[in-house]
Amino acid sequence: MSAATALRGTPYPYRRNSLNLFRLILAALVLFAHAFYIAGAGDGPHLHGENLGGWAVAGFFVLSGFLITRSRLRTKPGDYLLHRIARIFPGFVVCLLVIAFVFAPVAALIEHGTLAGFLSTPVTPLQYVWGNITLYIDHYDIGTTLQSVPYPGAWNGSLWTLFYEFCCYIIVWLLGGLAVYRRSPWLAAVAFLLGLAVWIGINLAQRWGLDESFFLLAKLAPFFLGGAFVYFIVERAGINRWVAIGCLVVALALIFLVPRWGGQASAPFLAYGLLWLSAVIRQPAWIARNDVSYGFYIYAWPVQQLVVLIGGLALGFPLYIVLTIVVTFALAWLSWVGIERRAMRWVRPAASTASPESVPGDIQRA
Repeated sequence: MSAATALRGTPYPYRRNSLNLFRLILAALVLFAHAFYIAGAGDGPHLHGENLGGWAVAGFFVLSGFLITRSRLRTKPGDYLLHRIARIFPGFVVCLLVIAFVFAPVAALIEHGTLAGFLSTPVTPLQYVWGNITLYIDHYDIGTTLQSVPYPGAWNGSLWTLFYEFCCYIIVWLLGGLAVYRRSPWLAAVAFLLGLAVWIGINLAQRWGLDESFFLLAKLAPFFLGGAFVYFIVERAGINRWVAIGCLVVALALIFLVPRWGGQASAPFLAYGLLWLSAVIRQPAWIARNDVSYGFYIYAWPVQQLVVLIGGLALGFPLYIVLTIVVTFALAWLSWVGIERRAMRWVRPAASTASPESVPGDIQRA
């Protein structure tokens, strides 16, 4: 028996996996990590200078790299872009509108007792929406709201990652147009290693004058590209339990033992291990049918800020977190049912509802 045969595993269960649950757990970890900052309770759990939310975002990116690569290779270029836009932008724009014209007025009334000047004081609500509508977050504040909370002036400190995720979508869109990329995992491996090399040498790039946006893309792209590379491996050889366990061990070793770039280097191992876990761990049927992780991610921060503003911290830190989880989950469900799911149905013909792209977990946010 050859080594390749021995390492071969079972096909990945695209229709029976727990990726919706995994992404929801990752979104909840982001909420938990941000709760410390928003409540003025310190920095929370950290590893190598990165908080728990940052590591959860890394998990999002490795799973997204796997799923989005599959989407790219199974759809036409135009359809791929339309699906990605429909998955990200409608829920995002509605979230901006809810913050600007529901949350922020409530905050103004609580803090100032009046809405006088609310529509005209920079940053105005309309400018908040317009300035952020491209996914690149230019404005975090709205007028004079959120000035009396421990983390003042920031209505949503989570949305910035969406711009870099969409940049990764474009990278995979371009790579997917190359025949050699579609036929073999080697170009995907080269793309990952190149992304890792850029991050390892990021200090040189900064000396050449590249700004913070390049720094953040260089930091997050290796996670996405690592997941993209693993797609080719899993598609050809399936998932092997013992390989997956070994990958998880290697990933944890890199993350804990190698500062700064160990997490990025762990991306393919982490992706393979998480995919195996998602194949063997079951998720509730309701979560399998409803991917609320994106809505949970985009609404968690503003809910946390508003709950702090109305005095939710008086309940104690644990109950404050529980309350924000409940409210955020409710808004995430409304976003999924009222906006996100409808948008995806509008851009996909009825015949595609049984296609591979409609399987649970394949419509990726965060």
